[in-house]
Amino acid sequence: MNVNMNMNKDKLILFFLAVLAVIAAGFVLKLAKPVILPLAIAWLLTFVVGPAVNAMTQRKIPLPIAIAVVMLFLCGVVFLGVFFLYGRVVTIVTEFPKYEARFVQIGNELNALFPFQYNFLADFSWRDSVHDTLAGLPGSFFTILSNLVMVMIFLAFLLAGKPYVKHKMDHALSERRAAQMKKIVGSISFEISRYLWVMVIISLTTGVLIWFALSLIGVDFPVTWGALAFFFNFIPTIGSIVASLPPILLALVQFYPAIWPGIITLVVIAAIQMTIGNFIAPKVLGDRLHLSPVVILISLLFWGWLWGIVGALLAVPIASAIKIACENIEELHPIAIMMGSGRRFWKEHRKAKKSDH
Repeated sequence: MNVNMNMNKDKLILFFLAVLAVIAAGFVLKLAKPVILPLAIAWLLTFVVGPAVNAMTQRKIPLPIAIAVVMLFLCGVVFLGVFFLYGRVVTIVTEFPKYEARFVQIGNELNALFPFQYNFLADFSWRDSVHDTLAGLPGSFFTILSNLVMVMIFLAFLLAGKPYVKHKMDHALSERRAAQMKKIVGSISFEISRYLWVMVIISLTTGVLIWFALSLIGVDFPVTWGALAFFFNFIPTIGSIVASLPPILLALVQFYPAIWPGIITLVVIAAIQMTIGNFIAPKVLGDRLHLSPVVILISLLFWGWLWGIVGALLAVPIASAIKIACENIEELHPIAIMMGSGRRFWKEHRKAKKSDH
């Protein structure tokens, strides 16, 4: 009896210690965001560009040259991205006075139809708001640029050390433990690489379709909204909603007083997002990650609170890595099962019931 009570006490103490450790880790990650976030992004990029480095080294290209080629390619992509972003900002700023007048007109007409005590649309200074936003852009660009430099530095070091990890495991761990660790690392690398590349293709398809559809409808800045859909599509569920709202609201304002273009924009964007999100993406991705929707939601909330939009982008890969690690550690296997979608067990249960009948 005393032995059982002591065991229960020990388990309770371990549970509370684990909870405290998670809370402490959360605060550390929050405080150390300027350093840890670029490292996390670099870690994620290794799954995207790592196969290219491996392919070049297998063809007898020296590792430093392979890393240099990949880094130059990424720098080119970043330069094009910044150039594209700058062009979009300039275009929107040039067209803004037209929309400012339209907002004031809509506010006045709504106030005439529904006399509010306080008309926030009329009192809100759109020009001052945009001026303040634009005034903060140089500082924002400088922050982004400094973070990108840190990401590139971390990425170079991670890529340089990646080929030697397996050999270090062989010498640092026992044969059984080294095999287990290599299996975990290999599973994480394969699943996350596959997930990221499939998401790139799906997000690119979504962005192109939205750009094409908005161009046909005549909504302004279709390229901008297509690019927004591409980036936010990496955030499950929430991202597609956030990326869909701006073009729909713009269509309502742009074509006012006509409302049909806004409704058509809403229907078309919803059709594209739902078709790709509910039919094409599940078929292509399958159930390989086996993550529960609740786990995805909690991961989005936690990492989004911790690191903002970038944290939301990292949420699914991090949750997948944790689940794969738990799957390969016997003591943590129950956690992996609870993090999973449970679809496999549901199918097995249905088959068992059919066989009984």
